[in-house]
Amino acid sequence: MEEPSKTPKKSTGRTLVGRVVSAKMQKTIVVEVTRSVRHPVYGKFVRVRKKYKAHDEQSQYRAGDVVEIAEHKPLSREKRWAVVKLLERQAET
Repeated sequence: MEEPSKTPKKSTGRTLVGRVVSAKMQKTIVVEVTRSVRHPVYGKFVRVRKKYKAHDEQSQYRAGDVVEIAEHKPLSREKRWAVVKLLERQAET
């Protein structure tokens, strides 16, 4: 009988990079992801923004931080993402 490995499984779902816009909830942050999409008629690139609620177990991320989030099993009615890592910390003023 084999023992299960201690290394975490690699996420097979999508990962997104966005900026934290709200960290006022307990263990939850709101991440805004901005991407460029070509307009179907005019061909111009337009920015599309979408907000995702992501799980933050230690409540360590603040508004302005750039984080990477990954798909996760549903944790609540709207929360289906979890923070993977911090990419850039907001400078304190």
